[in-house]
Amino acid sequence: MDVFEAVADPSRRSVLELLADGEQPAGALVATLTRLSQPAVSRHLRILRESGLVEVRPEGQRRIYALRPDGLSEIDRWIGRYRRFWSDHLDALEQHLGRSDA
Repeated sequence: MDVFEAVADPSRRSVLELLADGEQPAGALVATLTRLSQPAVSRHLRILRESGLVEVRPEGQRRIYALRPDGLSEIDRWIGRYRRFWSDHLDALEQHLGRSDA
């Protein structure tokens, strides 16, 4: 599964949001994502790991998950092609709002 498919799922995006605050053990993720079962969280973590978005390291009996720094680079490159459109529209909005104040 590629990164685009991986982030398309809302539950996996929830996992990524939690990991954006820092690394966490799998058990803490399961406890926070109360609407998901432990097997479901494990499955989502496996998909995120296989798609290169997260990494895992053992710490005793626990598995600690963290975002991979370069995991979202493919999405960032894709979005980068469209940033200029946002910038142009934001500039136009700023000019419009500036005229409205006068």
